[in-house]
Amino acid sequence: MSTDQTTLAENLMSAMAGLRRRVRRRVAARSGLEPPLRGAQLELLRTVEMRPGIGVAAAARKLHLAGNSVSTLVNQLVEAGMLRRHVDPADRRAVRLELTGAAHARLTTWRRTRTQYVAGKLAELSEVDRTAIAGALPAIGRLLASIEEDGDHD
Repeated sequence: MSTDQTTLAENLMSAMAGLRRRVRRRVAARSGLEPPLRGAQLELLRTVEMRPGIGVAAAARKLHLAGNSVSTLVNQLVEAGMLRRHVDPADRRAVRLELTGAAHARLTTWRRTRTQYVAGKLAELSEVDRTAIAGALPAIGRLLASIEEDGDHD
């Protein structure tokens, strides 16, 4: 790997992490949603939304977290009224997770607020900057797909 690729990777990851963290904080402050959810809780809710009925172990693998960490998140989200646990009829020892109506509403509000906030910030940029960002999105999508493919082999 060349120094240029390493520098690009470092800069990309720093920019993406900073963007995500700052947007999450600003959206949390603007949304007025209670109780506030941490990033890992939102990630678990999004995982369950994409894969309704997912088990705790599979969610842990998907999120690259320890099973006991995901169990703790599940307990917190059940208590907050965001997740429901159902016994798996095929394996009475296993639990399947589903979002509640409150969680669906929460994710919808969160996405709407996030989109509006970022769209407003994009509008403050020059046309040249917006075009550059739009032009980079397909390549970032391919990078993400390549990273996801690696995860399928874990």
